[in-house]
Amino acid sequence: MEDSPSCSSPVAGPPRASFLQRTLERLSSAQCLRVTPEGAAPVGVVALQRYLSEKAEGLDSYSYDITVTDGVWRAKCLLHPSLHGLVHSNTLRTGGDVDITQCSFVYDERLLGHGYICVEKLRCGAGRSALLSRVKDAGSLPMLVRRGMGCSGAGRRDAPLQVSRKHYLPLWNNDDPEGDIWTSGCSSSDTALDVSKVTLLCSLGSCFKKSWTPLPLLVKIIHKAKLRYYGKFGLKIDYPYQAYFEVADQSGIMSLVLWNELCPEFYQRLSVGTVLFIQNYTLKQRYANRTRPQMDHHRMTSFDSVEICLNPRSPVSILTLVSPKAVLPQWRLPEVRYQFITRSEMENLAHNSACDVIGLVTFVGRVERVKDKKNTGPEKYWTYRWIHAVDGTSGLPFVLELFSSSQPEVFSRICPMTYLVCTQMRVCHVEGSLPYLTSSCETETFITGHHKGQPYVSDPGVKRFIQWTKTLEDNAVLQKTAVGGHYCYPRPPREFSQSLEDALTAPSSAQAPLVAASDLKKELETLHYREHKKVAIQGHITAVRYIRSSKTFRGTEEKEVRDVSPDACEHAVPDTHTHPSTAEQTPEASSTSASPERISADGRKRRNSTRKATESSLNRVDAAAKRRHKDTEEGQEQEEEEERDSASEEARAVECRQQMPNPDSDAMSWESSSWPRQREEVSEHLVRGGLCRDSVSRRFTFEEKNVLLQQSSLQPARWTAERDADVTPVLCPGYYRVTILGINKQIAVDAAYVPVLSADEPGAVGLPQDPHGNTMLACLSSGCLCPLRDTAGNCESTLPEPEEVVATAAELEDAHVVCVLDLCHLGGDEMEVLISKVYRVTEASLN
Repeated sequence: MEDSPSCSSPVAGPPRASFLQRTLERLSSAQCLRVTPEGAAPVGVVALQRYLSEKAEGLDSYSYDITVTDGVWRAKCLLHPSLHGLVHSNTLRTGGDVDITQCSFVYDERLLGHGYICVEKLRCGAGRSALLSRVKDAGSLPMLVRRGMGCSGAGRRDAPLQVSRKHYLPLWNNDDPEGDIWTSGCSSSDTALDVSKVTLLCSLGSCFKKSWTPLPLLVKIIHKAKLRYYGKFGLKIDYPYQAYFEVADQSGIMSLVLWNELCPEFYQRLSVGTVLFIQNYTLKQRYANRTRPQMDHHRMTSFDSVEICLNPRSPVSILTLVSPKAVLPQWRLPEVRYQFITRSEMENLAHNSACDVIGLVTFVGRVERVKDKKNTGPEKYWTYRWIHAVDGTSGLPFVLELFSSSQPEVFSRICPMTYLVCTQMRVCHVEGSLPYLTSSCETETFITGHHKGQPYVSDPGVKRFIQWTKTLEDNAVLQKTAVGGHYCYPRPPREFSQSLEDALTAPSSAQAPLVAASDLKKELETLHYREHKKVAIQGHITAVRYIRSSKTFRGTEEKEVRDVSPDACEHAVPDTHTHPSTAEQTPEASSTSASPERISADGRKRRNSTRKATESSLNRVDAAAKRRHKDTEEGQEQEEEEERDSASEEARAVECRQQMPNPDSDAMSWESSSWPRQREEVSEHLVRGGLCRDSVSRRFTFEEKNVLLQQSSLQPARWTAERDADVTPVLCPGYYRVTILGINKQIAVDAAYVPVLSADEPGAVGLPQDPHGNTMLACLSSGCLCPLRDTAGNCESTLPEPEEVVATAAELEDAHVVCVLDLCHLGGDEMEVLISKVYRVTEASLN
């Protein structure tokens, strides 16, 4: 009975057979277990939790715990490193079903009574979990552990399975608090304080490097920076966190640093305006290589030579939060000051100036990620989103680039029609675009529901803004709102320039680095979920096709297309036989996200349609339908039974392309005279020109607020029943699929181009206003059709029809161009490749 399963808390016996319980029982007599199809059963993914690995596992610095349920029990398991790529691509995600096909039980050799299941192979199901749809509260299900193995886990309910790590990290960045260890809420003290021996900040500089007994400090927080996680391999610190604050008393301002265990205990309880009584602190020389808030508007002396350090030990710092009611005027603590600006004033501010802004949100972009290339330790990603906000002082909105500021409850809930306050934003002036604001390490954001009690509520600029909002009508503002979709800012400059240093040594340092066409494949392979990159390639545009789509995107699995070309029909039939959700992942399989499959020049060999999921979707063989049909018949005679289904799926796609009428195909497409020959000679054709559901923004409505917020945010680390809402349909009039042939004519890539049609679209902000003739090249260069309509449809002239634009594409024949591409991994096998701008080589230069 020692190896029989038990739950982490006493519960009644399971009401029905449990796959997880049966699996754990079988693992008691076998170190490794392979699950046969007859014995397999889907389990729902309840949680995915990330933490720093005990040691580097290949290219990944992090480990993942996965919590699954069969509807009867829950089980927390370790994910084998070979499966990490499924998390990186968001193929394995919470809210979905998986089939566990191989697992083992691992004992911790350094700790008595601790072991766990390691999932070594699994298959990911497509779409939502059918099992979880029947579970109302997964957290109420008992946790399954082996008897005798639960003693170490009882006190580690929210801790990693690998016991050397004490806490989890957020799933997609390192900047946010994650887990129950982070204390929130304010527990300030109303007790009387002995402030008779308090010292002033101005006296601390003279005490540095001397033997002294620190006297208490009485200060007010005037700035708060986001968290910094500095964990790395070999670092023997359980909670490697650091947080900077700027504190002030009547004598001036000084930096305060919160270290390690004190961050989970105090970070979320400390806010701007909080008064602190500090004892047992230490001083150290100021760290020079960090950003600091701009504080000239406080008109106070800043003491920059030393920093106040609060440590959990040696010595144990004592930090007391003083209740606002207990703060006395005779303490002469300074007031928190702000520097709010209006949109009409922003044009006059110098580059990198700091300011605070308040506005009514009209557009919220999807959350994206970018890798921190300067980080020397474990890889780290920043999360950010673009936002438009108006304040009534200008016809233009604030364009805000907001990075996560360790406020996940605010960052994930920003939506149109909310009042947004951002502090310590920096002004950015970029050639060819309107100025915008980007957040700094000291930026804090607040939305409706979080303004109460903040010091800025009495600021005159905030009061003026509130008065202006009372003159607005909600329906009029709602007509100009949008959520999600692809967003490009700042716009690429009018001319493409590249320094010789960038070309030879550091191409990644440019805003849009010029990459070889052969390297584009690697760029696509290495992208992680929602990671965004901007690259440029040079070559020739050899084909353009307009895909007319009165099409409603309802998800990655179903896409209806009417009145489209035969090629578009290919995208309409799901390529399920190569979808990563149906391909089994093994430790030997590649763990990267969807990687391209090499295509021979003549395209005569039909590829095995059940290759690994990571090779499924960057390429398609661009061969004639007749040849495809013949290859399909040959494949049906040679392949395994499971491959026959996929072959017939492709045959149905061929039949659809052959039978579907398309009277506009000639008028809606163009190709260069040399492309039919060149197409047979290219070594690879990266086909990524389809328009994804998440590439199109949606109109905001209050009724669909929660659904829209879910779609534009990142996949959550924990599943909840309320997140399983229906996906909002998206209407898109159509897009251009552009084929770009690399300058050496070896590799081609398809990219989508979606022109801006209306002045009210988020992408219209900052577009060049110069009129053009609506030729294909002019549209690709400007990013829009001319002139743009407004909300009422007013326009000096009628916009050209797509076939009129395509008819002008002949000027692209043999034209040497540079194409700026926006790449973004949207999860699973969906990769967004969109054209941001096209330059003639005469518009590009090497400095």
